[in-house]
Formats: sequence, structure tokens, C-alpha cells
Amino acid sequence: MAPGEHHYEGGQPKGFLQACLLLLIAESPGHGYDLMERLAAFGFERDPGSLYRMLRSMEREGLLRSEWELSGAGPGRRRYELASSGSERLRSWAEALMETHQVIEAYLERYRGLSVRNASPKEAVPERGRRTGVDW
Repeated sequence: MAPGEHHYEGGQPKGFLQACLLLLIAESPGHGYDLMERLAAFGFERDPGSLYRMLRSMEREGLLRSEWELSGAGPGRRRYELASSGSERLRSWAEALMETHQVIEAYLERYRGLSVRNASPKEAVPERGRRTGVDW
């Protein structure tokens, strides 16, 4: 990697897709296409293959359960809802992400202080993330 280049691994914690699916399904059970649309709020691109593999894996793990919904207007589709172990995993994810958030915030606060001390006013790092616009 050349000096000044940055390599990002996607910006989300490992396994974050599972955490997001658990949250979305807890908010409102749904089918795959619906969940794919709702995942966009978390920065995921539309990848039906990965989504359906993850949903099947989560169901095998006992985190989700599904049933076929038949429709007179089109093909049947699988509707996913949380199992009790899915609710427990959701709670674990939330706790872990809160801890991670605190660590990241401490890092960014120190980085902002370093940037302010070492940079001219034009180079100071803004309060919001430059790359994604995310407010840490």
C-alpha cells in the first residue's frame, strides 16, 4: 500500500449483518426482499445471495424461525421472525456494540485532540466522519 492510501474492511464490525438482521426482524418480522431493503439503512449493499445464506444459517442456529406465506398475487415467500435465542443474541450484540462504541469514541476523542494540536485550522478533523458522514 502506498503512503497516504487507506484500506477499509467495509466499516462494519465482523458479523454486523447478523446483528442488523436480528434488530430488523425484532422490529418487524419480514421476508427476504423486505429485509434486504431495510438493511440499506446500515450501509449494506443489495446482495441477495449473502442475505439468504445468512438467514438460513441463523435459522439453523435457532435464532430465527420461518414459515411460508402464500399469496394469491404472486409466489409464496418465507417470513422470518425471532426465536427466543435470537432475542438473547440481539441483546448480546447490543451490549457488545455499546462497549465498542465507547472504545471508538475514546479513540476518536484522543485523535481529534491530536489533530487539533498538530494541524493548521484548515486540516483539523471535523466532528463527523469524513469518509461516511457518520456521526460517531
